[in-house]
Amino acid sequence: MAAKELDVKGLHCPLPILRTRALLDKMAEGEEVIVYATDPASIIDFKHFCNTTDNVLLAHETRGEVFVYHIRRGVSVA
Repeated sequence: MAAKELDVKGLHCPLPILRTRALLDKMAEGEEVIVYATDPASIIDFKHFCNTTDNVLLAHETRGEVFVYHIRRGVSVA
């Protein structure tokens, strides 16, 4: 199954996390989402989000001014 994509470019904290959480809430365990963000603070936010939920931050990278996060839906979203 292909990963879903979520574009939250131009949004600032807490909106990228809130939109990601809302999408993950609708996804099945094990499904993946790729999030595209431009908020520099999103690096800290997404690491913290995944560390405090059952979701897994599989990878993150920077493409120019865009931060890309690969997240796998965990067993439950806190």
